[in-house]
Amino acid sequence: MKGVPASAPEAALRVRDLVAGYTPEVDILRGIAIDVARGEIVTVLGPNGAGKSTLIKTIAGLVAVRAGRIELFGDDIVGVEAHDMVRRGLAYVPQTDNVFVRMSVQENLEMGASARADRGEIEADLGRMYELFPRLKERRRQPAGTLSGGERQMVAVARALMARPVVLMLDEPSAGLSPKLVGVVFERVRDIRSLGVTMLIVEQNAKAALAISDRGYVLAEGREQVSGAAGELLANPEVGALYLGMRRGLA
Repeated sequence: MKGVPASAPEAALRVRDLVAGYTPEVDILRGIAIDVARGEIVTVLGPNGAGKSTLIKTIAGLVAVRAGRIELFGDDIVGVEAHDMVRRGLAYVPQTDNVFVRMSVQENLEMGASARADRGEIEADLGRMYELFPRLKERRRQPAGTLSGGERQMVAVARALMARPVVLMLDEPSAGLSPKLVGVVFERVRDIRSLGVTMLIVEQNAKAALAISDRGYVLAEGREQVSGAAGELLANPEVGALYLGMRRGLA
């Protein structure tokens, strides 16, 4: 990459000066800039209303960009339709309404591969998903709408992986889950990285997310306020002030 040292990791996702919002009168994102290198897990934190979910929805093509640039492996994806993002290697798992409730677990996973024609490889990938999420194999014939919240989250992530994304974005993957299931979900996130998938995660559970992340960003009022290595953010009292609204760390 021109102008970048050979030792620098390749940028999978780069956001610069991003301005976006849901109505013309209000900007939710006010000039955000973030980077995610190939192979990284990066977590975005912040209080409610900071713009975390809006950020990944905008990257996914679901919120219109008013200003700024979003690059996926150097290509500008501003204006690309949401349904075309998967073909470019970018997958997004929303926090809610993320499974087809009347379809079986396996039918949900097969839907994730609907744009693929390599049938043999699809079957192999189904096997990999069931290895990654053994609980789904046990329930593969069960309608997704009858599953628990944690199991639905597993279905949603596995379906996204069936498209073979290069970058996977997760919006609040631990929302509403028991502490035990939160641990399971984040263990699987760590395993997904071993498949060669780069991840950008929006999460409220700071400690659990940063524990499996390389780096993080803390947003406040639509801007990135603090960024750094995951361990440094956990120990940073300023992060506690921005994230929790009080002068203490995340212990």
